[in-house]
Amino acid sequence: MNTTTADVIREYGPFAGAEAVHGVSFDGRHVWAAVGAELLAIDPETGRTVQSLAVPGDAGTAFDGTHLYQIAEARIDRIDPRTGEVLGSIPAPGGGADSGMAWAEGSLWVGQYRNRRIHQIDPADGRVLRTIESDRFVTGVTWVDGQLWHGTDDGERSDIRRVDPISGEVLERLQMPDGMHVSGLESDGGSVFYAGGGRSGKLRAVRRPRD
Repeated sequence: MNTTTADVIREYGPFAGAEAVHGVSFDGRHVWAAVGAELLAIDPETGRTVQSLAVPGDAGTAFDGTHLYQIAEARIDRIDPRTGEVLGSIPAPGGGADSGMAWAEGSLWVGQYRNRRIHQIDPADGRVLRTIESDRFVTGVTWVDGQLWHGTDDGERSDIRRVDPISGEVLERLQMPDGMHVSGLESDGGSVFYAGGGRSGKLRAVRRPRD
């Protein structure tokens, strides 16, 4: 397993009125951050908030190319990103104990923080299709180039780790600097991870190592 110090290349925020940064997603242009009572769309070039949706979000956020998905307590809402309208809801697999979320391969991938698991679920009904075990508390979850990465937090230290999507074996770790915690996690599809900073109210861009 390769362990390196995470290269934090930019910080955004804290954002006005944000209790914390929970879920994080990316729609190809903007980074979306769930901050409690709102979903914010942030321009990664300027750091400016360009849109806000009045929808609750206390955990993971995902984008399927058309809709946003947002964990709110024990449910996952499917949201129109233009209007904020909730178009439908499914049960969250952890019943309120969920953390990060990502979209990949036509499924939602949902972390369970203290249960140290990632579930692949059917976005139509919330049915669990597969479960991957972790050896650390799971925060954010993302897929990029066929690789599964997730954030961790044990209250003292956080890292971003690449794991085998079948066995859960840890393949690579990016250790966050002291005092920087990871809540939500998303890739831009290239060289950058966006990591929520929990109660700091910040969002951080972290360089993704390339093979």
